[in-house]
Amino acid sequence: MIIGGSSSQKLAANIAHEMDDVLCPLETRKFPDGERYLRIKKEVDDGVVVVQSTGFPQDENLMELFLILKTLRSMGVNDIRTVIPYFGYGRQEKSFNSGEAVSAEVVCQLIEFAGASSVYSLNLHEKNICDLFQIPAFNLSAMPAIAHYVEKNVEDPVIIAPDKGALGFAQEVAEILGCPSDHLEKIRLSPEKVETKPKNLDVEGRDAVIIDDIISTGGTIVNACQILKEHQVGQIVVSCVHPVLVGDALLKIFAAGADDVVGTNTLKSEVSNVSVAGLVAEALKKE
Repeated sequence: MIIGGSSSQKLAANIAHEMDDVLCPLETRKFPDGERYLRIKKEVDDGVVVVQSTGFPQDENLMELFLILKTLRSMGVNDIRTVIPYFGYGRQEKSFNSGEAVSAEVVCQLIEFAGASSVYSLNLHEKNICDLFQIPAFNLSAMPAIAHYVEKNVEDPVIIAPDKGALGFAQEVAEILGCPSDHLEKIRLSPEKVETKPKNLDVEGRDAVIIDDIISTGGTIVNACQILKEHQVGQIVVSCVHPVLVGDALLKIFAAGADDVVGTNTLKSEVSNVSVAGLVAEALKKE
């Protein structure tokens, strides 16, 4: 049985379809003072999969997730596999300055306390978040789904990471497709002058696919598009797992020269055209 929270209803339905499983109806609404009402409107099995991303509004989506998990426990459900496609508060898994809240650790503890038996997420920004859980936690990769989209829509691409930190994503997609990959690097020419360019490849005339895990404000991607344009690439396709896209990020990316922007449906956005339902369903079937 699959339950989809407010932030992931369509994805939950797609996962249920992939697993040939039942989608459980959920009623949720806000009271005038902002508090949330929730009701699971069906008898539930002993094993349930809950699907709820915890992106914006993070606090509301997390509270709804806690209510779903705790309600299922009170209904006698013992096995609650919890799919959190985008893991909110996942960027601070340690304290960098005295007195800072380790928000990722707090969220992990609350998810466990509410009743999750195991947790599945996609391309966690910090991989060691899995280690903060005392229950089984899995960090799935959406790169095969993105690679499938690229294969269908871009001929003979080169996969580009906008910085060294995203190189692993570029290499993973490139290995699936059997094409080259590279990352942009900064080279200091003088104390005042820095040049950014592809580290190894000549990309002139090639169609480039930029890949990253999260696009938030879009600044890193805008810079990458501008550099690739300077190196006279052909088409530029920007891809990511989590299309956070704060403010006018999407507009800025297109203005910088991108021909297409695509993300997965871990979050709802106008570019969420790559479904992760199949790979989530595959992971769930293995357990």
